[in-house]
Amino acid sequence: METNLRKRREDEKSIQSNEPKTTTLQKELGLLSSISIIVGTIIGSGIFISPKSVLSNAEAVGPCLIIWAACGILATLGALCFAELGTMIPKSGGEYPYLMEAFGPIPAYLFSWTSLIVMKPASFAIICLSFSTYVSAPFYSGCQPPDIVIKCLAATAILFITTVNALSVRLGSYLQNVFTAAKLVIVAIIIISGLILLAQGNTRNFENSFESTKVSVGTISLAFYNGLWAYDGWNQLNYITEELRNPYRNLPLAIVIGISLVTVCYILMNVSYFTVMTTTELLQSQAVAVTFGDRVLYPATWVVPLFVAFSTIGAANGTCFTAGRLVYVAGREGHMLKVLSYISVKRLTPAPAIIFYGIIATIYIIPGDINSLINYFNFATWLFYGLTILGLIVMRFTRKELERPIKVPIFIPILVTLLSVFLVLAPIISKPELEYLYCVLFMLSGLIFYYLFVYHKFGWAQKISKPITMHLQMLMEVAPPEEDPEAKSKL
Repeated sequence: METNLRKRREDEKSIQSNEPKTTTLQKELGLLSSISIIVGTIIGSGIFISPKSVLSNAEAVGPCLIIWAACGILATLGALCFAELGTMIPKSGGEYPYLMEAFGPIPAYLFSWTSLIVMKPASFAIICLSFSTYVSAPFYSGCQPPDIVIKCLAATAILFITTVNALSVRLGSYLQNVFTAAKLVIVAIIIISGLILLAQGNTRNFENSFESTKVSVGTISLAFYNGLWAYDGWNQLNYITEELRNPYRNLPLAIVIGISLVTVCYILMNVSYFTVMTTTELLQSQAVAVTFGDRVLYPATWVVPLFVAFSTIGAANGTCFTAGRLVYVAGREGHMLKVLSYISVKRLTPAPAIIFYGIIATIYIIPGDINSLINYFNFATWLFYGLTILGLIVMRFTRKELERPIKVPIFIPILVTLLSVFLVLAPIISKPELEYLYCVLFMLSGLIFYYLFVYHKFGWAQKISKPITMHLQMLMEVAPPEEDPEAKSKL
């Protein structure tokens, strides 16, 4: 009895000290959390602020709605291809492990280099800047909030989100669920209000929906480009595959449910916008959702800015939650500092990777305007999407031994690959600019760092990195991840 009592006290002490048996990422995300991450990451500020970018290229209501639906279908097809990849190669990190398996380390490194240094942290910064603008606007009625206020609020948002996700996977997913529910409330308000007005006979803006439409390859491609930007995030679940419960069921199911829900919401929200505004009025609006609220929800117009703020902070949380795993996987493969692949011993989260991601995003807040930079790097996103799905086609022939719990028809990845090539080349051909060349040169510059620090691993670099890694490991209480036997057995 005394022995049992001692053993029980030791067990309680182990639980209180929160000492895990294995230092690996835990499978804590179920179907609801997975859907919340997809919906919460896709629906950010875009659909509330600037659907006019699609309309300006489509030039009419009918083609505009068709393009929104087509973008949803393309996002779904791409996500299904990623579902096959995610269950065939059950590793976190999104495109990174798939490019590694299909084409080797160099394309995978160039993806991690471009994503981690520019694309993802800058996008995170823009979302937080958008959030801070909406939060500060009510306190500066009739004038633009000071830049210092906006940037300080954005930095605070980044610090808050980074801290939450570094402390707990479960807390980050719960936060995502709350913000997703909040943004669905405002989506529902806009949709229901618009449908009520439509049922009351406000259909004049839908008459002659295809009139004066000028169809060209350039305008259609740009319309798709802008629409797909609003859908960006459809692949976010593949960044956290190792943390999904029953990924073979939940990954494809969450993709189909999540993206279908987003597509329906986007189409119905645009219908609501056109019910209240003409095409000219919509194009002149700086914030479409706010204009809609001013006309329909008065005197409760404050509801729209408040819930748009919830929407943007939710998108930022989803982006941080998933992008931190890309940093983690790149560090685990030796393509980044090794300490970035370590896991918190107490929290079982990739805390160093998330903190690194938050620091880079905070740096991007300092410049005055980084939206133009992201626009030029946006085509790189579809370059890597297309290359990744091409890798799926290649591995159908080169890696036949891999188990494929989900196997999409071969015509789907072929179609998505061809559309990706179109989306990459169309903006450059229709409006060639020197900045695209700068973007390509930046991506290729990653080869220099790959050669110096990954391929050759010069001794002087190791002498510098080892003491830094040791001190950071002790300071942050992190340790290298243990091998996941389940994931290993699938490869």
